[in-house]
Amino acid sequence: MTSLVIAEHDNATLKGATLKGATLNTVTAASQCGGEVHVLVAGLNAASAAAAATQIAGVTKVLHVEGDGFAHGLAENVAAQVLTIAANYSHLLFPATASGKNIAPRVAAQLDVGQISDITKVDSPDTFERPIYAGNAIATVQSLDAIKVLTVRSTGFDPAAATGGSAALESLAAVEANAQSAFMGSEIAKNDRPELTAAKIIVSGGRALGSNEKFMEVMTPLADKLGAAMGASRAAVDAGYAPNDWQVGQTGKIVAPQLYVACGISGAIQHLAGMKDSKVIVAINKDPEAPIFSVADYGLEADLFTAVPELVAAL
Repeated sequence: MTSLVIAEHDNATLKGATLKGATLNTVTAASQCGGEVHVLVAGLNAASAAAAATQIAGVTKVLHVEGDGFAHGLAENVAAQVLTIAANYSHLLFPATASGKNIAPRVAAQLDVGQISDITKVDSPDTFERPIYAGNAIATVQSLDAIKVLTVRSTGFDPAAATGGSAALESLAAVEANAQSAFMGSEIAKNDRPELTAAKIIVSGGRALGSNEKFMEVMTPLADKLGAAMGASRAAVDAGYAPNDWQVGQTGKIVAPQLYVACGISGAIQHLAGMKDSKVIVAINKDPEAPIFSVADYGLEADLFTAVPELVAAL
């Protein structure tokens, strides 16, 4: 019984390709499935990512594939590469990110097996837990498929140690690139703050802030003081107070930082599904009946326009 983790990495990094954090969480999930853990690094000029993967604790082999078709991680090409070696593995694990969710269904369909999405716990090699109903219930799912295709919610597993391993490195021949898809370009949002899904501290604002100007005026100083990433509720994003890539929730980003500060967020089910696994939750809201207080470790019933500046001044 051997598991294969499909690594996410960044070919564009100036200092060489680097593994993304969700890969480490996925390795932890793979190790709990039993047997050996292998990692596939498919990219272009991704030798440094492959080398980094050999250092991950618990990984016994790294498969490195170089090809022009992997330069931008196109799902068609990565899925085709995975399929060439899928028969060697009992479990194929992908991070439950935009990339992983794009590749995994293609692999599952070609293998004619059922995909199990967003697993948060491994009960046994064939039984897994995953949240349903916006995280209000946990489903226990058993798969009888010979090959299990899984996407792993990174907030459900601690990251594997990035150093301390000594995996073997093996090179594979790349599959021919799919002629029906091509990378045309990308628009990258630049942000000096930590990436939302990887941040240890997040401060989020809700619709109560009233405008984009007020959102930035009130929330930015707090984020600066804490060295935090900035998030927002869906209501705030829909109202235009914050950009789409700040949205935390079921239809946004799933986060689990060490500290989550929710300001003016009522705590709708959709939002709670995206942040309730945070280690410490602080809520500031003037409504004592706000659902956010039900999950908060610390709650302050106050007007955020008064409380947040006072908090910034005290930090």
